[in-house]
Amino acid sequence: MEEIFKIIGISLLTTIAVLVVKPTKPEIALVLGVAGSVIVFFYIVDLLEEVFGLFEYVMQATNLDSDIFILLIKIIGVGYITEFSANICGDSGNSAMASKILLAGKLVIFVMAIPIITSLIELIVSIMP
Repeated sequence: MEEIFKIIGISLLTTIAVLVVKPTKPEIALVLGVAGSVIVFFYIVDLLEEVFGLFEYVMQATNLDSDIFILLIKIIGVGYITEFSANICGDSGNSAMASKILLAGKLVIFVMAIPIITSLIELIVSIMP
């Protein structure tokens, strides 16, 4: 619970610092914005450890193939990193690059999900009479 207050505090301080510095030193404002984003990202990564623990518990409790869960974790990671990177590009005024990052992330996620989709199709076909 207290992590969210830290994240909000760092985000607000970063935003205020960027707004104050941007009119006189826009290049320093960009660095401040990226630095604040990276600090927030590290707090988020710490929170993801709990998610990984949940995936591990579900894997052990269900005796399902661990490769699928590992792939799901990778897909989630690609999604978060893609959005994070695109937001940094968008915040720095490069919305064209942000949209390219988002497109690339979606394509990577789709390609990574192909084995899961294939497994589901095979399961459905095997169940059908």
